[in-house]
Amino acid sequence: MLIEVDGNDLEVLMKDLEGIAEITMQYDCGEILFAEDNAQKERLWKLRRRAGEAVKAHSIYKEEDTVVPRAELPVLLKGVKEIGKKYGFHSVCYGHAGDGNLHVNIIKGDLSDEQWNGSLKQGIREIFMLVKKLNGTISGEHGIGLVQKEYLPIIFDAVQMKLMKEIKNIFDPNHILNAGKIFD
Repeated sequence: MLIEVDGNDLEVLMKDLEGIAEITMQYDCGEILFAEDNAQKERLWKLRRRAGEAVKAHSIYKEEDTVVPRAELPVLLKGVKEIGKKYGFHSVCYGHAGDGNLHVNIIKGDLSDEQWNGSLKQGIREIFMLVKKLNGTISGEHGIGLVQKEYLPIIFDAVQMKLMKEIKNIFDPNHILNAGKIFD
């Protein structure tokens, strides 16, 4: 986990860092590193940005983009791991805790093609149902598009879906812009 603090008063920042360190130590966090300068800070952020590349190099994967209220992130992460056990998949999760965004990268690993293309969808559906229960949504940064299209009714009710279709019809009455991407 990377935690970045910002401010103009070094004394206040140091107190903030001490408080953060005290809290994280309560959760068996392991080693705590402080960036001493901008170069160290950039190296740490470079490691974080490479997390996605590491997942891609390891296995075929499916990335689901979720957002929940920040306080619900631990519940979501625990739920994703429990759903993974239920459906036999592993996941690598990372994101942006400051805005409640969690990228759930589901690893194909040893899953059969039948599981990967079949029962995994029910696992993803359960993840998104949990996201809704936690007052979240199924897209933070990556948009909906074809990947999450089938899961929209989990998050949006019939009235909301109808409203979105009507708005699209106003701006695209001939249905030529991104035809079939969200609405058939």
